This record gives sequence, C-alpha cells and structure tokens, in this order.
Amino acid sequence: MTKANPRPGDLDPGTARAVLDASDIARVLTRVAHEIVERAKGADDVVLLGIPTRGVALARRLAERLEDIEDVKVPVGALDITMYRDDLRLRPARALERTEIPPAGIDGRLVVLVDDVLFSGRTIRAALDALNDIGRPRAVQLAVLVDRGHRELPIRADYVGKNLPTSQREKVQVLLEEYDGRDAVLLGIRGGASGPAGDAAKLPPAATPEAK
Repeated sequence: MTKANPRPGDLDPGTARAVLDASDIARVLTRVAHEIVERAKGADDVVLLGIPTRGVALARRLAERLEDIEDVKVPVGALDITMYRDDLRLRPARALERTEIPPAGIDGRLVVLVDDVLFSGRTIRAALDALNDIGRPRAVQLAVLVDRGHRELPIRADYVGKNLPTSQREKVQVLLEEYDGRDAVLLGIRGGASGPAGDAAKLPPAATPEAK
C-alpha cells in the first residue's frame, strides 16, 4: 500500500509524540460531561454546538455521555464560522461547512460550544458572532479537548479536557475515529512549513491549518 503524501501542516513524523490516546480522550470527555451536568445542574436546557470539523464529532460524543448520565437526549448541532473569521482576506477561499441548529433552536438555552483545540481564541470569537445571528441563548459556554495557550483574545474555556503547554513552534494535531480512523492528540513540529508551526489542528483532507 502506497503511503499518502503528508498534507500541508501535518506533523513531522520525527517530532510527533502522542499526548492523549483513545482511552485518554474517552476519559476526559466523560469528565467534561460530568462537569457540564454539575455546573448546569442537569442537562435539560443544554444545547451542544460543535465547530467543524472535529468539534462536531466531539459534541456528538458529549451528547451521548450526557444522555447516559442524565437520561436526557441533549440537542446537538454544528456551527460553521467560516464567513465570520477575521482572516478571510488573508487566506485562500475555503469551502463552507454546514450549520445545523436543533429544531427547538437556542433561544433561552444554555449553549455549549465544542471545539478540538483552543489556541488564539479567534475561532471562538467568530463562533460567538455566528451564534449572535442565529438566536439569543441564556448563556454560552465553551468546551475544548485541548487548550494549548497563546491566547490573542480574552477568551477562556469553561471545560478543558487537557491543558497542554506548547511553544509557538509546536503544533497540536487532533485525530478522531470519525475522520482519521483513530483517536489521538499529537504534539510536534509541523512538517513542510517554512514558518512557525503554531496553528492548532483542524485538518480535514485538502484543508490548510487555521489559527484557532
């Protein structure tokens, strides 16, 4: 079987190391689900919105765990932030993802935004702008699998799977079974790039890295 060429922004195999494996990811998602229940005093008015791409799969997994804990089916959807990004003029055109809002909407609900990696905070700022055009939730919280630091905006996650100190040269890459065939979080130096490898991992096929 021929090995596929690495995508732009993929980690250099010589530097990549796993910081979370499949069992670690399962455990932290279960913990985050319990934290949401504790803080929200249940899950009756919780809505989970994943930020494409991998945030959507994580939101669905969290919804399953919340249902197991509270015996309540938690609405889950997807929130595309492409047209709300502040770097549209600086980066090549990109395909729009689907925004899927649960039928009952978000007005008056506790919306938990879900993403894989929190980095600069610019993706979350864009998500808040997108959410403002959809409805008026009672409150908005943020759950991320990995917080790698280096914030450029005053944004903080309410629920964090793992705080991972990194340098600007390093890259965090999240792999999920739904997209990549396995669950893992990798840390290393981005391969094939001339500049710093500081972008967080959101790497569906043929996509370029995004500052998050």
